[in-house]
Amino acid sequence: MIRSITRLWNTNRRLLEVIAVMLAYQLDRKLIKHRFLFRLLRLVFFLHPKLRHIKAPQQRGECLRLAMQELGPIYVKFGQILSLQTDKFPPDIIEALEHLQDRVKPFEAELAIQQITTSLGAGIDELFKSFESTPLAAASVAQVHRAELLDGQQVVVKVLRPNIRKQLKRDIALLYHLARWTHHLWKDGRRLQPEKLVAEFDRCIEHELNLLYEAASANQLRYHFSGTDELYIPRIYWPYVRKDVLVLEYIDAIPVSQVDIISAQGTNLHALAKMGVKIFLQQVFDHCFFHADMHPGNIFVAKRQKPQYIAVDFGIMGSLSSEDQYYLAANLLAFFKRDYRKVAELHIHSGWVSKQTNVLEFESMIRTLSEPVFARPLVDISLANVLLQLFQTAGKFNMEIQPQLLLLQKTLISVEAIGKRLDPRLNLWQTAMPQLETWMNRQFSMRMMASKLWRRLPLWLDRLPELLERLIHQA
Repeated sequence: MIRSITRLWNTNRRLLEVIAVMLAYQLDRKLIKHRFLFRLLRLVFFLHPKLRHIKAPQQRGECLRLAMQELGPIYVKFGQILSLQTDKFPPDIIEALEHLQDRVKPFEAELAIQQITTSLGAGIDELFKSFESTPLAAASVAQVHRAELLDGQQVVVKVLRPNIRKQLKRDIALLYHLARWTHHLWKDGRRLQPEKLVAEFDRCIEHELNLLYEAASANQLRYHFSGTDELYIPRIYWPYVRKDVLVLEYIDAIPVSQVDIISAQGTNLHALAKMGVKIFLQQVFDHCFFHADMHPGNIFVAKRQKPQYIAVDFGIMGSLSSEDQYYLAANLLAFFKRDYRKVAELHIHSGWVSKQTNVLEFESMIRTLSEPVFARPLVDISLANVLLQLFQTAGKFNMEIQPQLLLLQKTLISVEAIGKRLDPRLNLWQTAMPQLETWMNRQFSMRMMASKLWRRLPLWLDRLPELLERLIHQA
């Protein structure tokens, strides 16, 4: 009984804080515009310190971003998920949410040590020869400390924040309530499907709260690139991995954002930029499994002249079905060749838009979108923006955007930004198109077709008696 009352009080207290921040940043005026209710709330919250001490900027997107940062790490994470919904929110909102920074104050080293020793079942001196109390980095869900194993291996220790699951459960429950109210408070509330957005956030954050999932993802990516030195994934030390703790190899490398330092060591920036695009396409089309959080804070470059990337933080990963792979590659190739009829037909055949869509009308809209794009030099055409515009155009024909495609498009923005920062002359189309054409040709080669048939043969043989029995009964 006491626990229920405490939980109800904590939830309502958090709700009051959320409302106060929303009013302080004038989101009721800039986004929701439900005048009577929010005038009443402003009277109730008139003396709240946040209303008196916060000065809201003019731009509504900036107000929303600052409000989410004010509400803390869970809302920052939710804002980052919302920034993927390019088909649901206007560009100014998306652009503001893309600048949400996942940087928060670190928690005390004593709490980190307590979490590590409890999870691993041994004292800190029994586990490590040394452990640095000052964290290397701190984010909303976890923070990272440098350490040395007893055998001398240099490692980093990732530790979940204390009570993060409890806080998350409370805030997600509140987000579900707010999502239900959105239908009544905002005329576009039903169209935005806010409860689905919260559910998607709930699913994504659940993976980030289980470091076993991150360790498995890192290990799989490491296996995929074990035969090349273009991308290095730190080694996972499995005896030290639990849901709350992850220990992996420490790599002394240069953040990809420090272009001057990378250039000074003699690394070919043009080759490095092209290699980044190649690595991303390999993940998407060859492995069906890609690092979906490739912002500059998670990508490093080896301290050597020969180009090599190092990736970290594998809490968010993406994957595509074989059908999505094919339709995505075929769409990009058809767009590059300005075959707009093919683009329209691919969208319909894939099921991304309704089979009843008027293909001529759809083709005309794609052409209207695309021709101004090709008026610019290829080097200035963004591959990610082309995908975004295609999705937005298809959205007018009720396209059901799949989360994995939005995640892919968002990741491609990061890949392009990193590539252009390393080499502003990088031509994404010239780099990507030959690789896509090679992949498509390989998919329809005799060897690949035979391989696909061979893989499916056991399933067909298993079902053969059932099919024969059906044929006999029908005869």
